[in-house]
Amino acid sequence: MRVGQAGGYSAAFATMQALGLMPMRGEMAEPIHAEAGTGKGVKAVVLGGGIGGLVSAYELRKLGYDVVVLEARERPGGRNFTGRNGTNVEFVDGTTQTIQWEEGNYQNLGPARLPSTHWTMLNYVRELGVPLEVEINTSRSTLLQNDKANGGKPVPQRKAINDTRGNVSELLSKCIRKGALDSEFSAQDRERMMDFLGIYGPLDKTGAYVGSGRAGMKVAPGAGKQAEVDEPPLDMRTLLDGDFWDGMLYEEDWPWQATMFQPVGGMDRIPYAFAKSLGSIVQYSSPVTEIRKTSNGVRIAYTQSGEAKQLEAAYCICALPFPMLKKIPNDFSEPFKRVIDGSTMAGALKIAWESRRFWETDYNIYGGLSFLEQGVSPVWYPSSRIMHPTGIVVCGYMMDDKEIPGFGDLPLEQKFAASRASMEKLHPGHGKELQNPVYCGWRHVKWNEGSWIMDYGGGPAGYDAVIEGDGPIYFAGDTISNVVGWQEGAALSARRAVDMISAKVKAAS
Repeated sequence: MRVGQAGGYSAAFATMQALGLMPMRGEMAEPIHAEAGTGKGVKAVVLGGGIGGLVSAYELRKLGYDVVVLEARERPGGRNFTGRNGTNVEFVDGTTQTIQWEEGNYQNLGPARLPSTHWTMLNYVRELGVPLEVEINTSRSTLLQNDKANGGKPVPQRKAINDTRGNVSELLSKCIRKGALDSEFSAQDRERMMDFLGIYGPLDKTGAYVGSGRAGMKVAPGAGKQAEVDEPPLDMRTLLDGDFWDGMLYEEDWPWQATMFQPVGGMDRIPYAFAKSLGSIVQYSSPVTEIRKTSNGVRIAYTQSGEAKQLEAAYCICALPFPMLKKIPNDFSEPFKRVIDGSTMAGALKIAWESRRFWETDYNIYGGLSFLEQGVSPVWYPSSRIMHPTGIVVCGYMMDDKEIPGFGDLPLEQKFAASRASMEKLHPGHGKELQNPVYCGWRHVKWNEGSWIMDYGGGPAGYDAVIEGDGPIYFAGDTISNVVGWQEGAALSARRAVDMISAKVKAAS
């Protein structure tokens, strides 16, 4: 618990595995602790048709509950949102962008990765028969750019990573040779350390780093007399000026180390598969207008295609975003109201463009992310339709008020211009090839108004409150988990809510 509070989900996950409390390999998700038929004759309503709501309804139905899902949009998925030709991106201020891309091109404007460690979601993918392909999350061919280093010229990740390793190995080798670490190592240890650095660096026989084919080659080996010629290395001062460390090491975080997947054709294949299975259980164009408790459970008021309606149920799983709950009249208990009303949400955004796939043909980049230290960043190259003439590339996946203060409030054309300028820094001459842009800023998206939770009203105590039921009402979504921002968190919280309801139903029987 202490590790989790200090370091979050990733740290707690790794610690539990190291202690043997969690398996190191993927397993089927732990079953919900309820018998088939537990919910027979019991009505439940689920508010919100995102992943949290869909998983809730899917599991409630398995147990025999009479369940209905109310979803404000005309589609399932919530933030699991894939843009294609003809898709509308609608903001709360009435701004609408209609995507105009080649048929077959798409971009996941919300979640775009499924780590192989997110076993709960992967098990649903298997169960629903959603085909997956590898999402290329990292590539040493991608670029790192800083106006303050290397004359502003981008540096391939392979060069930055391996030249950093070589320079640090040389410095450590010098320390060992000068006896600076004699108190730390025995003579045998020093010898073994020097052998290691010679390979890790790699260093020459004098202990110097003079470059390596790992970092890139000026001339690749070929036929006849064409031998490999390595590029000269970047010195450590240039690398320090570059401050490339976040971009170089982002894949070392626990979730990023895993093999990444994506559904073939778009991430929204998952919610649509849930929706197909649930059928008429999911009711679209049905925004909730009031949430009230009754002596027998809950009463939910909503509109459906403009007509005011209401329904009553014994239990409710609320998977609506907190910004929406702030606006809906309700009679949540005071602790829950404080958590919801005092919460703040992040404002993640993506800017996507259609283009000739110059990153593949001209730069040999297939998937992965390039990072800039100044401007709109990163550039995220597509893993789908590799070698197709055109593709959708993201130039900007960041917070609207963090990396560039005030960016989220700029007019669309200024956002697009800044994004194009960043692409031009990384790939000179190719910014002009970007066309048909779309901006998805989740703080502005209708029915969301935020990407993921930043702060709970009341801090950690607020989270502890909201994960418990409020009478007949339970909450679900990644917000109600320690896996914030991931579909896995939404699925786990949904299963937990179903478990809690079923325990109450069993106790009352």
